[in-house]
Amino acid sequence: MDNETHHVSLPGADEGELFRTLFGAYPDGLVVTAPDGAIVMANPAAAQLLGYPPEQLAGMPVDALVPDDIRPRHAAYRAAYASQPKSRPMGASMDLVAQRRDGTRVVVEIGLSPLQDHGVPLVAAAIRDVTAYPRVKAAMRRARYGDFLALAGRVAVDARDADALLQQVPELAAQALEVEAAAVFLLERDRLDFRVAGGVGLGPDEAVGGLFVNTPNSAAGLMLLEGRTIAVDDFRTETRFAAPVSHLAAGLRSAAAAPLKDRGRIIGALVARSREAGRFGEDELRFLESMSSLLGTSLQRARGEEALNHAARLESVGQLTGGIAHDFNNLLTVILGNLQVIEDLPCVAGDDYARQLADAAARAARRGADLTSKLLAFSRRQVLRSDTVDLRKVIDSLIDMLRRTVDQRIVIEEDVAAECPHVLADPGQLETSLLNIAINARDAMPQGGTLRIGAAPCPALPVRARNDLDDPSAPANGFVAIAVSDTGTGMTDAVKERAFEPFFTTKAAGRGTGLGLSTVYGFAKQSRGAVSIDSTPGAGTTITLYLPRVHAPPAADGQRPEATPELPPGLEVLVVEDDRVVSEVARAFLRSLGCNATVAFTAEHALLLLEKQHRFDVLMTDISLGSGMRGTALAQVARERFPGLAVLLVSGYSAEHLEGRESLAGFELLNKPYRREELGLALARAISGSGTQPRGG
Repeated sequence: MDNETHHVSLPGADEGELFRTLFGAYPDGLVVTAPDGAIVMANPAAAQLLGYPPEQLAGMPVDALVPDDIRPRHAAYRAAYASQPKSRPMGASMDLVAQRRDGTRVVVEIGLSPLQDHGVPLVAAAIRDVTAYPRVKAAMRRARYGDFLALAGRVAVDARDADALLQQVPELAAQALEVEAAAVFLLERDRLDFRVAGGVGLGPDEAVGGLFVNTPNSAAGLMLLEGRTIAVDDFRTETRFAAPVSHLAAGLRSAAAAPLKDRGRIIGALVARSREAGRFGEDELRFLESMSSLLGTSLQRARGEEALNHAARLESVGQLTGGIAHDFNNLLTVILGNLQVIEDLPCVAGDDYARQLADAAARAARRGADLTSKLLAFSRRQVLRSDTVDLRKVIDSLIDMLRRTVDQRIVIEEDVAAECPHVLADPGQLETSLLNIAINARDAMPQGGTLRIGAAPCPALPVRARNDLDDPSAPANGFVAIAVSDTGTGMTDAVKERAFEPFFTTKAAGRGTGLGLSTVYGFAKQSRGAVSIDSTPGAGTTITLYLPRVHAPPAADGQRPEATPELPPGLEVLVVEDDRVVSEVARAFLRSLGCNATVAFTAEHALLLLEKQHRFDVLMTDISLGSGMRGTALAQVARERFPGLAVLLVSGYSAEHLEGRESLAGFELLNKPYRREELGLALARAISGSGTQPRGG
């Protein structure tokens, strides 16, 4: 069979006119091109598909209809076809992307036919928009949803704010589905209400942060009732619930709701609404479920990261505080040391006014040292170091600080029993725990109230506290109750049940981390004690710590004589201090105590002096020595090489040696700032602890 076209002649019909009519009426786009690629003629369907007037297409190069990025490939393909032209029907030819006049792109299918009968090798191209196929439409719709899911994933990865995520995800869902409204509704803790967490196209009664009752008379409520994704094809014909009047007034016809889950438990819904009836098919429901699953996972991660970031910030603050405290205590050491030297000068000793000024300056410096000590107590991270604690002193100190810092409308009361036993606990962690409780109490009384801190022996533990003990054999009367009470807003039973959970908080965003009471709980458990909450909404809260009591009288730890003990004359002390001004204070104090002082500014220099001279009785080293070996490491090396050497560690930061990698075992510690008398006492204890007789004298 040849390739000739056979036809029957129609009476009265002009053949040319007939073919022009067919060319113009053909439903697919038809374009005829010359060998140089210029468009000879195009039908209206091609003009409509490509967005050009028919007369403008004529004379244009066909390459102008191809996007820039694939134009070289298209030119090579056209040249290859020109060398071997043959008919290529649609379905057998390659798919291309055409570029419309407005710059948008459309995926097309192209069939080619060479026209050789007119003396010029023309080519007719039939162009069809493949997106018009139902199967292609469905595939492109699913691809669109996939693209938006990928975009939502990138947003979720970058998001660091859960609230921003709750707003962005429904916006993306509305864009992907091309609907008028989408929103996230979160269940309140009592699961009786939904809270509007974010959305677009919200109704007048759906302000972000607002509440509405959780009933089956809404897409979200019905979804929660059935526990699965649901679709409402038409609010006007819906039989499962009465359509909200606000939806009908807004012209909304259909909706879909997918459950939002947290570790398998439904915590809310992702809802989409449309003015088109039957808008949500299987593809849309699967997309909404995927977005909801992505949101749930991202919320867990975002909230977890927020808590971890906050913990990291707290750690950074603790490290910063320690560094500042070290430098600040070095300054205070210089100030107090020089003031004490000045007080001993003959011209000052006989001048009452000068001594009064020096005393006032010394008292101010001591207050600065006390402030630094409290800052360190509330910011450090440390392994518990249990000791006998006088609760009256701890509570007095805490109340003194609180009275300086809390709202003056809050009345602070102290109620410590006259014969309150001491407890066995870590003093710093106890202060931190009581401070955390007191801060919560303060926040519960924004308009003022009464904050009471008390302690008394506990004749018997409450049942719940006893059940929470790690040691059930502990004696019933072996605890002291330390209670912090407020007259604030109180807690509901639901809040009380979760109050000690890590990261749980009822405070506004940015006002609390939910770590305070969980830290208190952990401290109580580590201390072999317990903690309890007694609270009523509107009637205030009492949080009670139960800590092991010390039955034996405490050792008289603050009863050392104030007078400096007699030190062996001519005691040889090697001072290792990287701050030259502080080292001068230490040298002056040692001289006045009858000691000989040699100064080294690094641990490495100190080791050289120890090796060469072998005459030192005491190594007195700061723990922090700049970028070189730390004082604790120097002490260990020196003790190993020179077993008879007494060691005195000096620290400007009381917790810097408690980093989990250093030990003070066997070493005396002196905290900065120190007075001459304190240095003398520490030296005497270091010599006594070394078990050797000094060579000095």
